Amino acid sequence: MTDPQRYRIEVAGEPEMDGCFAVRREVFVAEQGVPESVEMDAYDAHAVHLLATGAQDGRPAGTVRILHGAVARRKYPAAVDDDLTAVLGRLAVAKSARGTGLGAALVRAVEDEARRLGLTGIYLEAQTHALGFYQRLGYTAYGPEFDEGSGIPHQAMRRTL
Repeated sequence: MTDPQRYRIEVAGEPEMDGCFAVRREVFVAEQGVPESVEMDAYDAHAVHLLATGAQDGRPAGTVRILHGAVARRKYPAAVDDDLTAVLGRLAVAKSARGTGLGAALVRAVEDEARRLGLTGIYLEAQTHALGFYQRLGYTAYGPEFDEGSGIPHQAMRRTL
C-alpha cells in the first residue's frame, strides 16, 4: 500500500485535468510511443478522472480514468452490457513514482469510486506486461490477446466488487 503521507488521490475536477493529461503524455506518448491522437480521446470528457499528487509538493504523480453507464457500453460494447460495470483505463504512474505502491493505490481508488457510484464490477484492458500486477489485485484475464489500437498487446480482465 502506498504511504498516504507521500501521495494524495482525489477525483480530478477541471483545474486538475492538466495534471492527469501530463502524466498520460509522459507515460503513454513519450515513453511508450502511443500517438497522442490515440491516447487522448473523446471519452475523456465523459470519464471520472483520478489524480495522484505528491502530498508535499502537489506534483502530478499518477492518474486513471473511469467510464461507466452508456459511455462505457458505447466504447466497449462487446465487454460491457450493463450499467453496473466500471471500465478502468488510462492508468499511468510517472517514472519518479513507480515502485511506491501508487499504481495499486490508484486501482483501489477506482474500486472505491465504483462502489460509491453503485457499480458492481470492473473491466479493463491491460497491457500484457502488466497482467501480473492486475492479477495480484484480484483481476482475472480472459479471451485472446489483442491490439486495442496502440500497437501494444493487451488482455481483457475483470473483477467483481
